[in-house]
Amino acid sequence: MRATVLHGIEDLKVEDWPEVELGSGEVRVRIAAGGICGSDLHYFRHYRMGNYPVLEPFVPGHEISGRIAEVGPGVSGLSEGDPVAINPSRPCGACDFCLNGRELLCTDMKFLGSSRRTPHVQGGFAETFVTEARQCVPVPGDLPLSVAAFAEPLSVALHAVNRAGPILGARVLVSGAGPIGCLVGMAARLSGAARVTIADVVDQTLERARLAGLDDVVNVSKGDGALVDASQSSGGFDVAFEASGAPTAVLSAIRTLKPGGTLVQVGTFVDPMVPVPTDLIMTKELRLLGSFRFDREFDWAVDYLSSGRIDVTPLLSHSFDIGDATEAFQIAGDRTQAMKVQITFS
Repeated sequence: MRATVLHGIEDLKVEDWPEVELGSGEVRVRIAAGGICGSDLHYFRHYRMGNYPVLEPFVPGHEISGRIAEVGPGVSGLSEGDPVAINPSRPCGACDFCLNGRELLCTDMKFLGSSRRTPHVQGGFAETFVTEARQCVPVPGDLPLSVAAFAEPLSVALHAVNRAGPILGARVLVSGAGPIGCLVGMAARLSGAARVTIADVVDQTLERARLAGLDDVVNVSKGDGALVDASQSSGGFDVAFEASGAPTAVLSAIRTLKPGGTLVQVGTFVDPMVPVPTDLIMTKELRLLGSFRFDREFDWAVDYLSSGRIDVTPLLSHSFDIGDATEAFQIAGDRTQAMKVQITFS
């Protein structure tokens, strides 16, 4: 089968990749669509993700959907041809976190398309993919599989909003109008936020956010003055979600949050050592929270997509066949052109 294999910085090849035999409790999925995530772009551009370099030929991809192609022994509830979204999290089920309902923090997590452990956990940008049946969430037959592939990034957004606590009536700031930022804004509205302001430095990205229904957009390319004005006119932000991975956005969020406000860090930084104004955090009694991946929100995401409560179609800007995977990654890295780019597997 063909797979997209990363061999170095911007060295992505479409090549033959060995098929994996099915084990007990596993299924083979014929992949239909896979979204390129910001973490995939980190691997493509830097051949690493934060402190975790790529040490071997590596197949990225964890935003994937497809149809069951083969069912292994011991699998029930799934049949050949069933459309599914694949949850990329595979917790061990045996560590203290798993046993206490915090699978997200599993100490032996196998997350698809991740270099955090060696051998790396290979991802799903391939024509077929073998995974545990428990990771496959059925989707309605009339749901486009390109939409089903949004279940993973939407899960990240739902988890971030869930981390913030109740936000009914809150005035919310989202820094970063990429796919995750837009989805966070949409999830915040679904959770009852009174007003959602989204900030970015790229006009084209902000226009795509506007098309997604987030009409309170602020361009901060010339500094955060416009954001400060927006904060003051609204009485200050109650909750901020930092989804850009830009250190200046963290500072802006801390400046514009009301005393007693909450900052949820969602974005990933190229340099993980980011200075923050701790004195301001202290005097304003801000809550600073991390939000990493997701947990039970994956099932919620599939439900919201299936029911149409969240419409992600305005965010899908490009689709490329697997044979054009390198071009897909290059376009995905150009924020003046792309929002969410998917690779398709025909």
